[in-house]
Formats: sequence, structure tokens, C-alpha cells
Amino acid sequence: MSDPRITSSIFTRGAVDLSALRGTPAPSRPTTPAQSGPPTGLPGASADGGVAVIDVTEATLQSEVLERSLSQPVVVFFGAAGYPESDQFAPVLERLAAEGEGAWVLARIDVQENPRIAQMFQIQAVPTVYAVVGGRPVDAFPGVVPEAQLRQWLQAVLKAGGVAVAEPEDPRLDEADDALMSGDLDAAEQAYRKILAETPSDAAAEAGLAQVGLARRVGGADPQAALTAAENAPDDVEAQLLAADIEVLSGLAEQAYKRLVGLVRRTAGDDREKVRQHLVSLFAIAGPDDPAVASARRALASALF
Repeated sequence: MSDPRITSSIFTRGAVDLSALRGTPAPSRPTTPAQSGPPTGLPGASADGGVAVIDVTEATLQSEVLERSLSQPVVVFFGAAGYPESDQFAPVLERLAAEGEGAWVLARIDVQENPRIAQMFQIQAVPTVYAVVGGRPVDAFPGVVPEAQLRQWLQAVLKAGGVAVAEPEDPRLDEADDALMSGDLDAAEQAYRKILAETPSDAAAEAGLAQVGLARRVGGADPQAALTAAENAPDDVEAQLLAADIEVLSGLAEQAYKRLVGLVRRTAGDDREKVRQHLVSLFAIAGPDDPAVASARRALASALF
């Protein structure tokens, strides 16, 4: 990647409105203290005696990311244990955070442990890095970048401190996205369908509608149990579709695409068409400009023909 700055293709719209998290009830599970070390499966350690690196869960997202970013930039690292790029890139960010001596804070989030946060930020690749300033994301990039470029990006983030982020241009999408993030799937679906009825080619509304479908399919599912079931039954179509949904929700979209492309190769007839349609619906979440979608579409075409 020649330039670590990102276009809006990573997410449904150019920014995730974290203000929607205000008042969100915290889960009943215990949280990770800011300086108690890394979350399970994430490499690195918190800066000794400081707040350069913090570990964030759903319960602490509002205070440690949204509210903290009102006074200093927060760089959010979305990673997952066992993924080489994630394991290798996290220590680089941690070292730079320590060097920053409080100029900015690194917030680490394990997407496997916090899939709802990954969904809010519409993470499509691991690792992904966000910059949050003044309570809202101002930039993001997926994957790994060279340290020199990362330093340049961090300098730009620091300069952005205090810069206001423009409000979404389309209030219809704002309303629909707010309903989605609040969990009102019926209202979100109605709002997205209304947009599509008025502007059928609206990619953001298509992505939102696909997210509604994803949220409904995974509702009530036990992620680990679903992934284990899929591993034990590689030709069970329903098990594989659910596993792919969970992977997308956890920010592991590329893994989900590979899973379903492989399933297309192993199926025929109605099952194959069902898998193909499911995969296309997952593509809609990321959008047509996402590099991982473009690659997966080529793999799908090869599998079909």
C-alpha cells in the first residue's frame, strides 16, 4: 500500500458515528483493566506506568475510545490471535505509542472476543487500524504498512486533533445506520429499503441492508460452537454459511470468502446457487471497491466456470 490513508470503501459510509454508543448498556462480563496487559491472544504489553496502550472491550469502548478521544487522539487496533500480520504489526504500534509519551493512545481490540465492536466499525480485514479524534473516526487503513508510512500517518492524526468531522451528507442513511447500530433491525431494514426505492443504486443502502440480514442470521448463535460445527462438517451447507457470517461479523471477511468459494467448488445445483447468493450478499457489506471483494469475485468466477 503506497498510502496508508483509506477511502470509504472499508465501511458503509465514510465514518462510524460513535455517538450512537452513548448510553449503551455494558455487558455483564468483567472488563479488562487498562494496564493489566494484553487481551487473550493479542501480542504485546501495556506501557509501564502509563496509558500509552489500553485494552478495550464492549463495556469500555465508550469511555476508553469515545470519551478519551475528546482530549487526545486514540488509535484503535483491531487484531486477532494467530493471524501473522496482526501478531507482527501490534508490537510496532505498541512501541510507537510508548514513544509518543501520551500524545496519543493505542486501544487494542480483539475482534474474536468483541465481534459487536467489529461490526460497528465494519471491519473487513485483520488487522485494521482506526484513528478516532473528537469522538469520531477520522481515518483508517486495513492491513500492514511500513513503519515510515505509519509514522507519517500518526503525525497526520495528531495534526487532526480538534478538527471537526463533517456530518453525514445523507440524513436518510444517518437514520438507517442509527437504527442498525441500536439493534432495531426492522426499522433499519425499512429505512434502507426506502432509500433503495428512491435511489436503487445506492451502495451504502445496499451494504446496510446486507448488514441487517447478517445480524438476523447470527442472532442468538454461539460463535465458537458454530465455528466448531463448521469445522467438523465441511460439507454441511447451513453450518458453513453460519460460520462465514460469524467470520464477517468478527472482521475476518477474507476468511469467510475463502470458506464459501471452497464450498461453491464442492457443491452443485440448488446448494451451489444458495452458497453463491449468500456470498454475494456478504460482498455487498464491504462494497464493490474493497480489494478483498474483487479478489474473491475472481475466485468465485473461477469456481463457477
